[in-house]
Amino acid sequence: MNNDIEPRLEKVFRETLGLERVPAELSQSNCPAWDSVGHLNLILALEAEFGVFFEPEEIAALRTLADVRAALEKKSDKEPTSDR
Repeated sequence: MNNDIEPRLEKVFRETLGLERVPAELSQSNCPAWDSVGHLNLILALEAEFGVFFEPEEIAALRTLADVRAALEKKSDKEPTSDR
């Protein structure tokens, strides 16, 4: 992932989940704020910040910071589509 994207990713997590810092091992299982509502708010914030769209299958698979980072990297490798 581009180094300029990492601060934006951390900012989204901090602001959406109310975190002071974003540890590399952050996941739904170790962050009480990352519940079902927090997850939906996080997805919406990520889509707005990065100009991407997550399919329902992708949303269900995003359970850790590493998962989110990998999904954003994958999307950044693709050409933007006009079907949305």
